[in-house]
Amino acid sequence: MPLLKQSSALSAIAILEHIQDLYPGCYPPKSLRTLQRLVRHWRAIHGTEKDIIFRQIHEPGLQGLSDFTHPKTFMVTIKGQPFEHLLYHFRLAYSCWSHMEVVQGGESFSALSQGLQNALSRLGGSPQDHRTDSLSAGFKNLSKSAKEDVTKRYDDLCHHYRMNPTRNNRGKGHEDGSVESAHGHLKRRIAQALILRSSSDFDSVEDYQQFIDVVVNRHNKRHQKQIDAERQYLKALPNHRTLECDLLTVRVTTSSTIFVKNVVYSVPSRLIGRQVRIHLYADRMVGYLGSDALFEMKRQKSLPGKRQYCINYRHVIKSLSVKPQAFRYSVLKESLLPNALYKEIWQHINQNCVSRHACKLMVGILKVAADYDCQEDIGHHVSTLLEKGQIPSLGSLQQRYEKRGLLTQTSQQSSSLFKI
Repeated sequence: MPLLKQSSALSAIAILEHIQDLYPGCYPPKSLRTLQRLVRHWRAIHGTEKDIIFRQIHEPGLQGLSDFTHPKTFMVTIKGQPFEHLLYHFRLAYSCWSHMEVVQGGESFSALSQGLQNALSRLGGSPQDHRTDSLSAGFKNLSKSAKEDVTKRYDDLCHHYRMNPTRNNRGKGHEDGSVESAHGHLKRRIAQALILRSSSDFDSVEDYQQFIDVVVNRHNKRHQKQIDAERQYLKALPNHRTLECDLLTVRVTTSSTIFVKNVVYSVPSRLIGRQVRIHLYADRMVGYLGSDALFEMKRQKSLPGKRQYCINYRHVIKSLSVKPQAFRYSVLKESLLPNALYKEIWQHINQNCVSRHACKLMVGILKVAADYDCQEDIGHHVSTLLEKGQIPSLGSLQQRYEKRGLLTQTSQQSSSLFKI
């Protein structure tokens, strides 16, 4: 075929459309199947050489592999809400022993470190080599210096467990075939188990992880003989785990916030002006001042090009209650409202009250919720009153929950006296 001799990359559909233009009406669309067979035949005889995959002999204790995979074949919800996540997968090449765990967020080094160390701890030993996909998916947008830092941390992680760090070539997914091909098998098992469970909804991420553990352990039992044999060749684990998080230093702004990975988080206002050391894990972050742990909070998933906010109104409500009118145009306004119910309350109050009173009432409701730890109860109470067309007074709300707080305190004191 002259066209293929000029460029062997031409597809059958491109060739067909070309000759249809040259000879109108002579080559109907059904000619495509015949042309595809001819192109495949020509390439088999005259085409360029293809890459060859060399199957490997796997020796016990030699290689473990890590990779991340998307659960595209099934969907999971947590308390009815869609749960976006990845699955980290570690696998021994020889015995097929697997460990899989939920990752909230992207393919980060902290997710790899945490998943790998959890897998080795459960396995009870480490292989000679550890292979990844070059961490390209998680770090392709990093600067050169940041990539070098990730590479160093990955090498240090492997050396801590006396494993040789190896990576497959960029774009060569088949080089990680021992774990890549197993993704589909385990995800099919999970999907089938969800069908048998009759529900893909879980009460918490921990419950979902336990479900995955059961499915993966059932898979491992099918290879128990090979696993027992391979464990004899694994290296002993070190006495302690190594660092499994990113380390950041951030300064607390005058808004009582910190900026971490394109997300704004609120922190206690007493930290304003101080530099805080952040231990950033795949699913959470812990703040330290020196050796003292100050706070721990769930990590918010960041979106490319869009700043996210994770604000706890309890951190700022004392200052906001002194100047409630700042609420209306605050950058943090939407994030200060803890859930959809409070957003509906604000919309109703804002529409039915004068501006100054609306801000004062909304901030006052948040202040009572914080002072008496009654966020859910006061939210439903205020919502019920608004549905009846009644605008609650801040004084009545304060009295209602102040009395409840005194009753609770008295009850606790009586209970402790009785125990004595």
